[in-house]
Amino acid sequence: MRWEAQTLQATDESALPGMTGISGLIRSVTTPEFAGATFHEVAAKSALNHVPAASGMPFRWTVNPWRGCTHACFYCYARRSHTWLELDSGRDFDTQIVVKTNVAAVLRRELARPSWQHEQVALGTNTDPYQRAEGRYRLMPGIIDALTESRTPFSILTKGTLLRRDLPRLVDAASDVHVGLGVSIAILDEGLHASLEPGTPSPRARLDLVRAIRDSGLDCGVMVAPVLPWLTDSAEALDRLLAALADAGASGVTAIPLHLRPGAREWYFGWLRRHRPDLVPPYERLYGRGSYVGKDYRESLQARVAPLLRRYGFARAGTRRVDRSEDAPARHTSADAKAAPASAPEPLAPTLF
Repeated sequence: MRWEAQTLQATDESALPGMTGISGLIRSVTTPEFAGATFHEVAAKSALNHVPAASGMPFRWTVNPWRGCTHACFYCYARRSHTWLELDSGRDFDTQIVVKTNVAAVLRRELARPSWQHEQVALGTNTDPYQRAEGRYRLMPGIIDALTESRTPFSILTKGTLLRRDLPRLVDAASDVHVGLGVSIAILDEGLHASLEPGTPSPRARLDLVRAIRDSGLDCGVMVAPVLPWLTDSAEALDRLLAALADAGASGVTAIPLHLRPGAREWYFGWLRRHRPDLVPPYERLYGRGSYVGKDYRESLQARVAPLLRRYGFARAGTRRVDRSEDAPARHTSADAKAAPASAPEPLAPTLF
């Protein structure tokens, strides 16, 4: 990575119109390796985010080293979080990336508090901790060490093959604490992947990551999420994907239909209008009442997925039930996002663990 060619853009918040929501800004830089992207390096005030029980998530704490994501997935549920920084949920989410450069040190301090109860911490619940610039910033080794040394169990969900760099560290961590690893693979078709997930490693590379994790002796669940109506939800497409996951040695599979929350909804519909205008009317009908598919679609998807899970030995996992309680907002409590109103919801990904 030619990071030495980086260019300093600004060193104070007043020089960044639209970035007044970012506290602790140190500098903003660009580099030829990430054409069109700007990395806003900040000194975060906190690392642990509390997740209220009302959210329905099976964990109470998260760590998000980044805001925004160069994966640039059109369907990403976390897009709306960028509007709390007075940035848009489309192009800005993909290119204006906030990096919490001191996150490991802050996390270590928070985990050392006498009040810390060693509850599970989830990573990969908002933006991917192993997006490509992690290769330069190397935030995850310090985070993993801080969690391990404090005897705090943790899980990681990622699309990033950079996790392979930290596999020896994760194997060592698993001897002291529970470590849950999950890889997100929703699209097997290379053309569709390149169009909808342009900044992510290829499906084949992620399948190889699953193999590497399993070869290391650790379990690896796979999140087939989101399942895209009329694009990746046919029995044939699901069969091919689950067969590939079984061949890669995945420990378990969870399939989840596409959620189109505000922010992601507009960006994804823009993609549909450009690439699949024929699908716009059925999508408008399917998501006409909100962010989630209706009962009929969920049951239809379950009917296609369940036999495949049994066929490939994943019968203990399945399509996650989506009920209306998920519309209840989770409270965002990160102290380093002063632009977020106190009641703003932080998008949270379901976990496998």
